[in-house]
Amino acid sequence: MGIEEYGGGQTSQSDVLVVTTNDVPGYEVKQVIGEVFGLTVRSRHIGSQIGAGLKSLVGGELKGLTKTLVETRNQAMERLIEQARARGANAVLMFRFDVTEAADVGTEVCAYGTAVVIAPRV
Repeated sequence: MGIEEYGGGQTSQSDVLVVTTNDVPGYEVKQVIGEVFGLTVRSRHIGSQIGAGLKSLVGGELKGLTKTLVETRNQAMERLIEQARARGANAVLMFRFDVTEAADVGTEVCAYGTAVVIAPRV
């Protein structure tokens, strides 16, 4: 698995800026639209469960599960950006992830933040 499969985040071509901070240097918030989120739930397939069980006997990273979680987080973030864009935002502030078990059959990943309209300071 290459390094590109371990990371995520938005691309430089995105028209919606997503940051974990309260503000963006050089910009001011013109309008607060409100909370936006992207949610996805992924089940674990039997192959990854067996592989994870065997790997836990000897220790080490569970690469299949790592890759699945990265894909899941990226999907949740894409949905957050789609929702922000649909509501007229050009940025999301205070971006976070929340990850929980979903009824013992999968993992729920929620990407959330505050959708805003920002503009360069004059």
